[in-house]
Amino acid sequence: MKLRLLIILAASLVTIGAGNADSGKDKVATCTACHGPNGNSMVGLWPSLAGQNINYLVRQLQHIKSGKRSIIEMMGLLDNFSTGDLEDIAAFYASQNNTIGQVSADKLELGRKLYYSGSLDKGIPACTACHSPKGKGNAPAGYPLLSGQQPEYIAKALKNYRSGERDNDESSQMMMAIAYKLDDVEIDALSSFINGLH
Repeated sequence: MKLRLLIILAASLVTIGAGNADSGKDKVATCTACHGPNGNSMVGLWPSLAGQNINYLVRQLQHIKSGKRSIIEMMGLLDNFSTGDLEDIAAFYASQNNTIGQVSADKLELGRKLYYSGSLDKGIPACTACHSPKGKGNAPAGYPLLSGQQPEYIAKALKNYRSGERDNDESSQMMMAIAYKLDDVEIDALSSFINGLH
């Protein structure tokens, strides 16, 4: 088990090229319909990309382009983009400021507990281990920024991990093992807490 975890961590530490944010700005015209002009989605089920780390974004864009990660709404949209183009797009979004939402008062206590402490009884680790105390993620490892992400999107992602529908790389397998232990009430609380995390 320890060797498998070390292999997963080593694989996730591959650094992606830097990309050019100015060039990326010219390549995101189609993206703005769902992700907003600066990467802050106005639609709950679509992820905000503003402030997201380049390593995570490039890896996900490559998975979407190759079909390894299936997103119906994005089918074919990346076909004509090179790896350099994807890096430029990621650099543009990484250079933008993400918008922070607000935690629902009734979900604050449980969301905070799960995010910072996990659940010893259920064997759920704290989210801070990979996503940092303020939800900024871990850029060198390619673990995503969560802070300010739409609650509907976080809930959908966690439920997709839980069902096994989202399984496109090694870090997905870690998330599947965690999400499998979360019930819907816990997912809703975490999703709301992450939306207001800063």
